[in-house]
Amino acid sequence: MILKTKRLILRPPRKSDWKDVVEGVGNLSVSKNTKRIPYPYSKKDALWWINKSVKDWKEKKSYSFVIELKSEKKIIGCIGIGGVSEFQGTAVTGSWINKNYWRKGYITEAKIAANDFAFNNLKLRKLNSTVFTDNVASNKTQQSTGYKLEGCKRKNVRSLASGKIKDVNLYGLFKEDWKKKRSDLVKKLERKIKENAK
Repeated sequence: MILKTKRLILRPPRKSDWKDVVEGVGNLSVSKNTKRIPYPYSKKDALWWINKSVKDWKEKKSYSFVIELKSEKKIIGCIGIGGVSEFQGTAVTGSWINKNYWRKGYITEAKIAANDFAFNNLKLRKLNSTVFTDNVASNKTQQSTGYKLEGCKRKNVRSLASGKIKDVNLYGLFKEDWKKKRSDLVKKLERKIKENAK
């Protein structure tokens, strides 16, 4: 499965992606905001993750898309839909992006494609997401893409990268809310892309 947007290609990871993955998530500024990604991050870690992701795709357990920037033919991040439950109609989303590509709207662009895939292809009714409370940018992204804050779990998760125990915000997005939000979000993103191009 390959998803294409104006600037991005979202696809399953390949072994040849390992260098870009290490460069992107191997930065502590990125990995400290995740639950399971270690720091430092090595080629061995990247290849393990890639192999697991390929297996999960085949088993339809979870869907990890690498985010490839068309203009550079480079992997700049990842967005995943995991814990897929056909019976419940739910899944959990998560993402990271190389620090060199922050604040360009790439995660929003990837989330639009991933949300469409989850609701239209996987036929899910709700997506859940967890974000560390002190990750200001990711909390803003959740809210701007239509996710609603549903609660907070205090001192709930230890980041593998930093070793710190974190409070976690719980977000949810229903299919019907996504339908209402999508067109406005696409328009805002298009304006941002134009501004970045100037």
